[in-house]
Amino acid sequence: MMRLPAFKYLAPHSVAETVLMLSSEGPGATVVAGGTDLYPNMKRRHQVPKTVVSLRRVADLRGTHAGADGSLRIGASTTLMALERDARLKAERPALWAAVRSISTPVLRTMGTIGGNVLLDTRCNYYDQNLEWRRAINNCLKCEGDTCWTAPGSDRCWAVNSSDSVPVLIALGARARLSSPRGHREVPVESLYRDDGISYLTKDHDEVLTELVLPPVGPWKSHYGKLRRRGTFDFPVLGVATALRFDGDRVAEARIVLNGVGSSPLRCTEAEGFLLGKRIDPETAKAAGEIAFRPAKPLDNTDFENAWRKKMVKVYVRDGLLAAK
Repeated sequence: MMRLPAFKYLAPHSVAETVLMLSSEGPGATVVAGGTDLYPNMKRRHQVPKTVVSLRRVADLRGTHAGADGSLRIGASTTLMALERDARLKAERPALWAAVRSISTPVLRTMGTIGGNVLLDTRCNYYDQNLEWRRAINNCLKCEGDTCWTAPGSDRCWAVNSSDSVPVLIALGARARLSSPRGHREVPVESLYRDDGISYLTKDHDEVLTELVLPPVGPWKSHYGKLRRRGTFDFPVLGVATALRFDGDRVAEARIVLNGVGSSPLRCTEAEGFLLGKRIDPETAKAAGEIAFRPAKPLDNTDFENAWRKKMVKVYVRDGLLAAK
């Protein structure tokens, strides 16, 4: 049986109290919301924080609030199941609803939160193992070792970002609101990530993700496609979010975001530019998929053969564009 290491547990009642605790406890402290990712990682000794600051009593971080202009604010501690049951989200932002519904299992979605999925730890076949297994290979670069076993000649970690919600949030133009002892700031969700398997987030250790802000839907149409071995539970080995804004029957703006193929989400900007001014038909969608295929560079550190996963980029981008038109 894997057991949690010893740690100090704090349960603030407000955002202000949370950031004060994080600041006073220092870099050895971490935040937990649902705990569906952090606690298993602690049991495997991926993370061993000295202090865990729980958000379960911070009521202000839960719930959704629709603006008069059609915008939507989602509290970071809102559970995935609450979003899955949100009829307005399903009707107005079906791609985000589909991404949330695809995460893990119903039981874990009742615990896991949207904020936790946005800040999900990067994953790798060599990293996501128990302590004894990792010690047998002298650990890996992401956790106590000096070698990235995915690319032994590399001096960086190639663990992948495997969040389902992130590519859709980026495609929808969502922003993240962060609170710290220095005040509040709001940034594009896209700017939260670095292409680094270890230092994969740009937020500071004493910053708390409090809210996700989605702009009005307007004329945008979107879709999310997920490649995985099983129909439930599995993380994506490829996630593709597509969003299109039309002027008549032609594309005025496009966003294509891949995940599961690198340490950070990947915007397919060349494919986006290719679509401008065009009608979405099978030939155009196929050509855009071919362009999106080029920058995708999955490695052999998750499920399925990496070359096949790269080929699936063409298929999922094509199908996503046709579904979103």
